[in-house]
Amino acid sequence: MWLVCSNRCGAGIFRSLQAEVDVDAAGAYESHRFLQPGFICVGCGAPALDLGQVPAEMAADAEEDVAPALLDVLCPVCETAVPVLEVEMECPNCGAYLEPVS
Repeated sequence: MWLVCSNRCGAGIFRSLQAEVDVDAAGAYESHRFLQPGFICVGCGAPALDLGQVPAEMAADAEEDVAPALLDVLCPVCETAVPVLEVEMECPNCGAYLEPVS
């Protein structure tokens, strides 16, 4: 986790919006857990951004942007190789069902 203020105020102190804190009978800190990631800057109250998540989000976006590969499909009737995105298609030349080329 690497938090920064969205206003870039430079305070460097953040407050969790959704956290549970466990204390003992004397009120001393025992443990904590975050229910949802959400932080605000203590200095100015602006939402905080977790820059530690940026590489994973960029990788996920790059995977979504990859175009599906074209398959060469051979028409069983006219024997024309046709590049298509989906295997279950009809031949644009004769209208026959297309099978994947092995």
